[in-house]
Amino acid sequence: MAETTVSGAIHPILENDYASEWMGIEVLSLSDGHATIRMKLRQEMLNGFGMAHGGMIFAFADSAFALACNPVNPAPGEENNITVAAGVDINFLKPAYQGQVVTAVADRRSSSGRSGLYDIQIFAADASAPAGHHGPTPGSGPGELIAEFRGRSRTIPKK
Repeated sequence: MAETTVSGAIHPILENDYASEWMGIEVLSLSDGHATIRMKLRQEMLNGFGMAHGGMIFAFADSAFALACNPVNPAPGEENNITVAAGVDINFLKPAYQGQVVTAVADRRSSSGRSGLYDIQIFAADASAPAGHHGPTPGSGPGELIAEFRGRSRTIPKK
């Protein structure tokens, strides 16, 4: 399991990833083709309806996608390549709200040549469950599924 801070020491792509830093993303685990991250939803991440802005959920999932697509330690001869999104789809299933902790779990489904297919599930859980709460509680798993993101990747030369 990786450290739980956004740092270039955890993954090279985080070194200058100011968006992930601003979102307060924590890296929970990384392995080949997999990443699990989380963040707490803040007021400035909400839309006019008082729920998480879809763009915030998308950006969060996209960060998990990038971490799963790009190896921490590239194989010899691969250090001058990067893997980027060729296309993505997202389905929003339920809203998330300020104070909730969202977790994204990204997994590679297929890889062939320079192309890959990744599924990212996004969950939300209350940071502290109030008395009488019947949903997921902290420490009992990532929470309730709120969105599914599918990404198609392409490996290209780094510029």
